[in-house]
Amino acid sequence: MIALTLIQIIQVLLDVVWWIIMVQFVLSLLIVFNVINTSNGFVSSLHYGLDRLTEPMYRPLRRILPNISGIDLAPLAVLVIIRILSSIILPNIAVSLMANGAV
Repeated sequence: MIALTLIQIIQVLLDVVWWIIMVQFVLSLLIVFNVINTSNGFVSSLHYGLDRLTEPMYRPLRRILPNISGIDLAPLAVLVIIRILSSIILPNIAVSLMANGAV
């Protein structure tokens, strides 16, 4: 029972990380196209906070991924990893735990 609960907690945390990355993506697009301005204190602090949250996930991937003329592929890679974890790996672990009677 505890193992299944831990898997559900991990799933929720992966969903939260997914939303943080999506909010950061939309915010960066709005900043790049000058829809919102970083001179606004709230926008600036939100952008800074999201960068601080996501940079530890992106840093190792940026060393591996190729540099494609200024396009950062690290957020896409993290979203793919989250998708693989949440739709393939975690459900298989849960099924395995239930089959072994560990739940």
